[in-house]
Amino acid sequence: MAVRQALGRGLQLGRALLLRFTAKPGPTYGWGRPERPGPAAGWGRGERPGQAAGPGAEPRSLGLGLPGRYRFFRQSVAGLAARLQRQFVGRPRGGAGPCGRAVFLAFGLGLGLIEEKQAEGRRAASACEEIQAVFTQKNKLLPDPLDARRWQGFRLEEYLIGKSIGKGCSAAVYEATMSVLPQNQQVAGSIGLHPGRGPEIIPRGEEEQAPLAPAFPLAIKMMWNISAGSSSEAIFSTMSQELVPASRVALAGEYGAVTHRSKGGPKQLAAHPNVIRVFRAFTSSVPLLPGALLDYPDVLPPRLHPEGLGHGRTLFLVMKNYSCTLRQYLRGNSPSPRLATVMTLQLLEGVAHLVQQGVAHRDLKSDNVLVEPDADGCPWLVITDFGCCLADERVGLQLPFTSWYVDRGGNGCLMAPEVSTACPGPRAVIDYSKADAWAVGALAYEIFGLPNPFYGQGSRAHLESRSYQEAQLPALPESVPPEARQLVRSLLQRDASKRPSARVAADLLHLSLWGERTLALKDLKPDEMIGWLLQQSAATLLANRLAEKNCVETKMKMLFLANLEYEALSQAALLLCSWRAAL
Repeated sequence: MAVRQALGRGLQLGRALLLRFTAKPGPTYGWGRPERPGPAAGWGRGERPGQAAGPGAEPRSLGLGLPGRYRFFRQSVAGLAARLQRQFVGRPRGGAGPCGRAVFLAFGLGLGLIEEKQAEGRRAASACEEIQAVFTQKNKLLPDPLDARRWQGFRLEEYLIGKSIGKGCSAAVYEATMSVLPQNQQVAGSIGLHPGRGPEIIPRGEEEQAPLAPAFPLAIKMMWNISAGSSSEAIFSTMSQELVPASRVALAGEYGAVTHRSKGGPKQLAAHPNVIRVFRAFTSSVPLLPGALLDYPDVLPPRLHPEGLGHGRTLFLVMKNYSCTLRQYLRGNSPSPRLATVMTLQLLEGVAHLVQQGVAHRDLKSDNVLVEPDADGCPWLVITDFGCCLADERVGLQLPFTSWYVDRGGNGCLMAPEVSTACPGPRAVIDYSKADAWAVGALAYEIFGLPNPFYGQGSRAHLESRSYQEAQLPALPESVPPEARQLVRSLLQRDASKRPSARVAADLLHLSLWGERTLALKDLKPDEMIGWLLQQSAATLLANRLAEKNCVETKMKMLFLANLEYEALSQAALLLCSWRAAL
């Protein structure tokens, strides 16, 4: 029993001392303060640690018979070992007794095992970085349809504007295409489409003879300008949050430079497949577009509507035209549990990218997620509408909440508890690092086919983020994978410190979807995880090369491998294994 206790004590000391070595480098000989070599430290008279008694002699050994790979601590902790010897077995005269040798052995094994574990972690982290570098280059981002016309598309007159495809509380969105294409000009003229204007009324009886309208690959978002003034600088300053997802050349035509970012202003978001990209941003006079007098007459300028309150000039944003919003998609489709899991994963990937860039969306809802089905009908999701985002270089994701006048975001129903319950004060700060992940957990109910519990519909009672209890959350259907059910509940925890980050949550779903055999192992080691990652890398590269158009799952695998972080991946694996063990 004494030997067993000594071994345990030695392992405990080994762990603590390794941390002490790494925290305080230098000639401290392990205890945080310099010691003068000499008899009191356990060395021979005049000897230094790791130095023999005389010339030509071999370095002193502790006599523990440890393997060569544990030479890490043989010399650097020689004085420390002697101190341990005195502590446990008294000052030796003829060498340490059995208990003392056991203490030394346990001490050495403790350091050696930790060193080996850290080496495994370093190898795994290095492998993740190499895989990430490969797939960062291979990852295909959405091509800019205006890239070939780098200095075009900065005037409203260059576009043919079609019908309205959406309207929100601050803007209207119309389908559009470039009018510079000859085929578009010919077809547009025959059906009454004109640059910068909507279609004319087609005379009754001529609908069948009218030629086909041109395709509209673009969408133009016209902001409503009530208070920004009419100068371009004032408009860009007031509506700067809308420009966070803009590309590098989006403002080139307006300012004659690649970018226009004021110091300390909103961040410029790097491109990501699950985040909208603004190709062009410019100001122009407000036109009378189709449906304007019926849908939003109050925000029109007085020259277009006598009772309008809007200014004559406003901001226009040019983006890709997507098929529908997530709300519209879910009205007509019921995705399978696996497909719904992949859709939730896409939202988490987008949010993880925002957090990594220091941006909080703060208005996630199904109307602010766009959908584009692939060739097989599998939906690709894109987060849009950054008008309420937090993207301040000065504060990052930690917003000082000094008064009730500070803007906390958009959708109050899907506002995370740490945001909705915040109280202002001189040193109050709202942490948005996990707020969007909480909103994804709420949206997951809609994706998996249930009503959002935080929305009130008719007489149905709903939860409020300020006061709900986790036990009140409705259960997801049994057909939903257990890992996805557990993750949704975990994302909706009131305590943000107990909530997984978007990166960890995304990695957890990736492992759940693609790593079934690997995670079935009871004792998953870093080398086994890296072996599985290398297999996934080879298979994904092959699928990406053979397929003309990547399916959604292949794109998600490429995103996963392009964003590998060993620490987040380890947390996700541990969390997932603990959930499975509890089932």
